[in-house]
Amino acid sequence: MKRSATFAALIAVLIAAVHAVIGLSRSASASDVEDVYDRVKHGYADSAGVKIHYAMLGPTSGSANAPLIVMIHGFPDFWYSWRHQMAVLSKDYQVVAIDQRGYNLSDKPKGKENYDMSLLVEDVKAVIKHLGRDKAVIVGHDWGGRVAWGFAMKYPEMTHRLIVCNLPHPRGVAYERAHNNEQKINTAYAQRFRQEDAARSLTAEGLAARVKDPKEREHYVEAFRRSDFEAMLNYYKQNYPAPPYLEDTSPVVKVKPPVLLIHGLDDKALMHGALNHTWEWLEKDLTLVTVPGVGHFVQNDAADFVSATMKSWLDVQSSRP
Repeated sequence: MKRSATFAALIAVLIAAVHAVIGLSRSASASDVEDVYDRVKHGYADSAGVKIHYAMLGPTSGSANAPLIVMIHGFPDFWYSWRHQMAVLSKDYQVVAIDQRGYNLSDKPKGKENYDMSLLVEDVKAVIKHLGRDKAVIVGHDWGGRVAWGFAMKYPEMTHRLIVCNLPHPRGVAYERAHNNEQKINTAYAQRFRQEDAARSLTAEGLAARVKDPKEREHYVEAFRRSDFEAMLNYYKQNYPAPPYLEDTSPVVKVKPPVLLIHGLDDKALMHGALNHTWEWLEKDLTLVTVPGVGHFVQNDAADFVSATMKSWLDVQSSRP
């Protein structure tokens, strides 16, 4: 009875917080988001000789003591991917959004071996240590989501909470890719990216075309012009498997912190069947939020809802022992 009452109370808090924050973000997000680009502070962390750029935004007072959130973008993107969430979360958290190596203002080492998943995970650790912290809430999307899962598995003591947008657990992705023919067909783009001359077909304007707001699109075009297209595709060349696709049969390393998983159901690159059995690979609670009518870039296309969900989930988690 006590457990069910506690659970009901947590759900009530979650629902109330979602409604409250949605109302706040709808009234404030348009102005706040545009301010984020000019309001952030920029810095660099050293990751074994590779400079990792980050943009930081926190509370107006007491930011040094505010809990840390580290946000990791995917392909093709840069730190600004998290602009909406930074505007909301920075009121209570020190929010740091990184440029992954190869992108925008971060270093762009040559050679696909320099984009191995193990090194991408170390980049996140370097940022946390550079900021003088021992742990952070880790947030990721797409390739950044894969890095976030990997970081949580390798460094559980540094992962306070884990939030992932549109990147199911890697075991779920592998299973779906091995058994779902539609998913196999939809991964053809990844195999094209693994080809030697694939970068020649990319342009900054083409990569930014999905961004609807003209001013935001300008920021994307500028960032992509500073990026290295070959480096961006090295994520696929180094870490994405070639057919035939197989299940992951390696020993399970369970994710230890609580997990919030947000997934736009219209994502065809990463289909929602991969969400199945996620709970089998976690030690603690999973909160799964699916968003109908929204595709891969859920943090942008359902920005208010995603920001509110993150904020309310973190509020609920902070009330737990």
